[in-house]
Amino acid sequence: MSKTLTIIMPAYNEEESLRFFFPEVLSHCKTSGYDLIVVNDASKDDTLKVLNNLRAGTDYDFEIISHKVNKGYGGAIKSGIEESKTDYVVTIDADGQHYLSDVDKLFKKVKGTDADLIVGSRKGLASASTFRSIGKNIIRFIAKLLMELPIYDINSGMKIYNADLVKRYLKLTPNTMAFSDIITLTFIHNKHLVIEEPIQIKERLKGESTIGVRTAFETVLEIINMIILFNPARIFLPISMFFFVFGIGWGSIFFFQGKGLSIGASTLLLMGLLIFLLGLIAEQLSAVRKNQ
Repeated sequence: MSKTLTIIMPAYNEEESLRFFFPEVLSHCKTSGYDLIVVNDASKDDTLKVLNNLRAGTDYDFEIISHKVNKGYGGAIKSGIEESKTDYVVTIDADGQHYLSDVDKLFKKVKGTDADLIVGSRKGLASASTFRSIGKNIIRFIAKLLMELPIYDINSGMKIYNADLVKRYLKLTPNTMAFSDIITLTFIHNKHLVIEEPIQIKERLKGESTIGVRTAFETVLEIINMIILFNPARIFLPISMFFFVFGIGWGSIFFFQGKGLSIGASTLLLMGLLIFLLGLIAEQLSAVRKNQ
């Protein structure tokens, strides 16, 4: 049975990049037999006008989804994935930084390995800016602390998914830039086959990236929320143990001096107990949510 592929491209204020990059995308999709869905995320420039003009000038039929209100990077990708009708979907950025040959490479790899998600890895490639590099490193560091991470580039914009699986998890993912990280971690946590394949990137054609340290902190919060949803013990248990150990250490100083248990030590031990009990409640809520 022949496997089919849809390219999902979110676009926000990318009229300049699309004029240069999009004709190449149209030609590649037509030649390769791929479906194409472009999501205009309520752009303030002429992104939608450019897309409509390009569609009018080609005999290749691609779909344009246009949001009336900006939903965010993740929201745009989710809209595209929900409308897809193929076995696999691949996401690429509208800024022209991705090579279309890498789409073919990932598609061939996913068919050969039967992987559920393949991440286009940029490991070893220079970041566009120092702040962006710092943001990525923060995200990766926190994610590794909270769960096993078998891949390097969790926030790559180029990923190819098993369409049925990714649609199942869309409701768990945010509409923000954190979508790329959270969907990857969700696949990993649920024991799906996630691998990565090296890709190349080009300089952004036009415009500026909005990814930076602020985006990283927003993503870290989303990662913590996801871990609390799936495996709250990874959050609550270490914090509880910290208070218990600190409380015992603090209390032992006064206890062995014959002064009994100090107020400070009692407070720390009580905090440890309360956080442990909250962790148990969170585990129960997590189990209910998973069953749903």
